[in-house]
Amino acid sequence: MAYGRILAAFHHATGPLRAKDVCEAFGHELLPKSVEGTRAKLKRLVELGILTEADTGNLTRKQ
Repeated sequence: MAYGRILAAFHHATGPLRAKDVCEAFGHELLPKSVEGTRAKLKRLVELGILTEADTGNLTRKQ
């Protein structure tokens, strides 16, 4: 379910997102554990070829 919500956030985004941006979109507090957990999920989506890293930490949906 978390991955679906992450992809929905990217669908509505007008540009690259960072882990912090995704946490804010979900209304999560910007605690290190929340940001790091989200970052790990984002990296997994990059490994799967669903997202791409435009530059360090800035991710976009693969076109």
